[in-house]
Amino acid sequence: MSEITAQRYSYGGDASQWAELYLPHGPAVAGVAVVIHGGYWRSAYAADLGAPLAADLARHGVAAWNLEYRRMGNGGGWPATFEDIAHGIDALAVAAEEHGLDLGSVVVLGHSAGGQLGVWAAGRSAFPSGAVGAQPAVEVTGVVSQSGLLNLAQAQQLGLSSNAVANLLGENVALADPMSAIPLHVPVVAVHAKHDADVPASQSESYVAAAVAAGADARLVWVPGDHMDLIDVHSESYAICRDLVLGLLGRA
Repeated sequence: MSEITAQRYSYGGDASQWAELYLPHGPAVAGVAVVIHGGYWRSAYAADLGAPLAADLARHGVAAWNLEYRRMGNGGGWPATFEDIAHGIDALAVAAEEHGLDLGSVVVLGHSAGGQLGVWAAGRSAFPSGAVGAQPAVEVTGVVSQSGLLNLAQAQQLGLSSNAVANLLGENVALADPMSAIPLHVPVVAVHAKHDADVPASQSESYVAAAVAAGADARLVWVPGDHMDLIDVHSESYAICRDLVLGLLGRA
């Protein structure tokens, strides 16, 4: 099989404001997958975590956009991290024009903090004018959250990862909390690893319960393994996530 290569696009002047496009060599599935890495929003973790996932998706016929963004420790926080996610997804419009990509379906595959960022991005079309991320040029049509931080108020209460939520958002937790955007108008699949010691299962459970109660399209999927198995492209956990992305893009 031919090696999958990536083409880099910048969406700003900062060293972390870029995304890489991975294209399949053969017949492509309609739409694009946006890969957003995790790491509790800290600069110690970078888009190299998402690169293997993007390459694997391309091998399975999916155009994949591996997105980097400013994190805590390199200029991130509120609102910079969220501005980057919005601008980075909107920059897909440039790549789409160049490569003839179909942006009718744009599914985010987000791990840990990337799950939170993906669900936040999925609600952008409902944001009031002037809000961070409002008026998207590219709309997210579905999210596969991999042990995502989907209940930030709870995560802040628990002080997860040395109070990462408070450090990221300060007094703005409600503006970024996926719980505050329920119900979304797009499907969210909250995948959670059964033996995840980094993100409590209640983060996915509470989000899905509230979303379903509000009439949203949300479901919880349990997978084997731990937090990092979700982004190991050789694991069963990741294979389930990949199939869910394909399903949201319209290929069962």
